[in-house]
Amino acid sequence: MTLAREAPAAPPAPMPDEKPILVADEVGLVYGGNVTALAGVNLTVPQGRLTSLLGPSGCGKTTLLKIIAGLIEPTTGDVTVRGEPVRGPGPDRALVFQDFALLPWATVLDNVGYGLRVRGVPRQERDQVARHYIEEVGLAGFEARYPHELSGGMRQRAGLARALAVRSDILLMDEPFSAVDEQMRRKLQEDLLELLRVEQKTVIFVTHSIEEAVYLSDQVIILTQRPGRVSTIVRPDIDRSGNVDEIRRTPRYMELVDEIWAGLRQYVE
Repeated sequence: MTLAREAPAAPPAPMPDEKPILVADEVGLVYGGNVTALAGVNLTVPQGRLTSLLGPSGCGKTTLLKIIAGLIEPTTGDVTVRGEPVRGPGPDRALVFQDFALLPWATVLDNVGYGLRVRGVPRQERDQVARHYIEEVGLAGFEARYPHELSGGMRQRAGLARALAVRSDILLMDEPFSAVDEQMRRKLQEDLLELLRVEQKTVIFVTHSIEEAVYLSDQVIILTQRPGRVSTIVRPDIDRSGNVDEIRRTPRYMELVDEIWAGLRQYVE
């Protein structure tokens, strides 16, 4: 593991031998006239890696994710993707929501293909792409089902398939596994890592769970309490070749969890 304190006036250096895809430079947000949600956020996201945003409740993790998605315009600073400033939502970024955000009147096939439909992709082509990703996330055979006929884990798989189907370079995931039970959460974590090995996507992942962040992440960005700033960057180097239970029993994993908690506890009231 390596720890890196953020320089106050510049984005942190990229991970060694990694090409950055996204940079946030002095990003701040003030809302309601006088409430500062984020202040001077600097971060660099390496291409093809998973970066987690971790911090106390109310620190601005989801707000920062929405700024990166182009849903909120920052008050100060800029976010760039491959050097181009973010000026709104774009095809290079796809969101996976905490509450699944599936259309209740649409089948799994139509939900997964919805982003392609919005982009004007013909029906035959979008169904082909949707079926591929439905199979990738383990939902083959459920194409004609509706969201109310699925378990929470299956609905989240459908949401992930929809994000993958639009073939964006960056997946933005807002606590995507928090609405399922612990057993399903661990299975979805394992499945996500396997999918990323195949898809080679860049992921920015908001979570409240230290354990989840350590298990999934190549880079963990720890934010301070509001106004959110980057406090510490942790770059785990754990071996993820075993299953999640084996990994969580290793000394390295437990050391990382304890060290991150030591850095976070000062912000928890």
